[in-house]
Amino acid sequence: MGSRYHITRKTHRRHDLSLRHRWTIANDVGLGGGKIVCPVVFVELSDALGRNGLGEASPSSQYLESHETVSRFLHRVDPRHLSFDDVPGSMAYLESIAPGDFPAKCAVNLALLDGASKGMGLPLHTFLGLDFPKPGPMTSFSIGIDRPEVMAAKAHEADAFPILKVKLGGNEDRKCFQAIRAAAPGKIIRVDANAAWTTREQALENIAWLAADGRVEFVEQPMPPETSAIDTEWLKQRSPLPVFADESYHSAMDAHRVAQGFHGVNVKLVKTGGATAAKAALEAARAQGLETMIGCMIESSVLISAAAHLAILADHLDLDGNLLVDNDPYQGVGCHKGRLEFNPGAASPTGIQIEPRQGATPLFGSNSDGTGPAER
Repeated sequence: MGSRYHITRKTHRRHDLSLRHRWTIANDVGLGGGKIVCPVVFVELSDALGRNGLGEASPSSQYLESHETVSRFLHRVDPRHLSFDDVPGSMAYLESIAPGDFPAKCAVNLALLDGASKGMGLPLHTFLGLDFPKPGPMTSFSIGIDRPEVMAAKAHEADAFPILKVKLGGNEDRKCFQAIRAAAPGKIIRVDANAAWTTREQALENIAWLAADGRVEFVEQPMPPETSAIDTEWLKQRSPLPVFADESYHSAMDAHRVAQGFHGVNVKLVKTGGATAAKAALEAARAQGLETMIGCMIESSVLISAAAHLAILADHLDLDGNLLVDNDPYQGVGCHKGRLEFNPGAASPTGIQIEPRQGATPLFGSNSDGTGPAER
């Protein structure tokens, strides 16, 4: 890469996203019961031509990741090997540093794509050769595990959303589901067990019970990712509802294997390592005849907006992580009654299409030297 074009400034900062409600999934049950704060890491890149890009990592303890692991990886990244003019080459360099570390790689990938597409005056989806669906695509709204009455109250709060995603895998699954159904009698519900049902028989029994509701669309990751292919194929053949892989699907290389035991996949940018790899994972899944969903962790509008640019490749969306927090420092894709839309009159109509939220404390400023983390 010519020295003129390499990244000259690389800065990252931690930001603690504050959840509106305690967030609990099956993996948290028995471990103290969920979280109220989710640390994320923002990455900003810039070059001598004045181009800049912003990305985000939302690490998950489920995959033994944290803001510390993200920061350690980012410390190892030499910005001279990154360029907005060569995103594939930049990603190859990141892969040469270490395997894994997908949230950190995701943050850098998004920052590179944001800078590259803004430099060309294009929104990210156009830069990637994609359209954005019209009307805007519909996202579900997620409800974490809690007491039945609390989950019912959350369903009432989500009255504007036509589709709910309900986390199960706790100690009162059926009572919780019934409470939500009573609060939202006509809504489509998607169920996510987060690998909580440990045998194929248990999974089939629970799925059959859910299917009797008549308004459950599919069940996500019913069994652990280490479940044998024999058992996932057995369940796929017998399940009265489609089953989707989340923890079992990480990259395009998994598509053929996963197609044997699932009807669809959930692709997350932080799980694959960025929008580039997520696009490949979605395309590979579609080539195998799988249904596709784009999902998220607890995230700000940076990651959510980046994922929304891939919406044309998804049959379903679960892009609500930014709606579950009350201190998102950015704004990007909007959500009205569950439908995602980019504002055509936004101040930032190119790249990921994000800008600082009015009134939010700036995370990056001219006083940062850009040589390492400026943790808050």
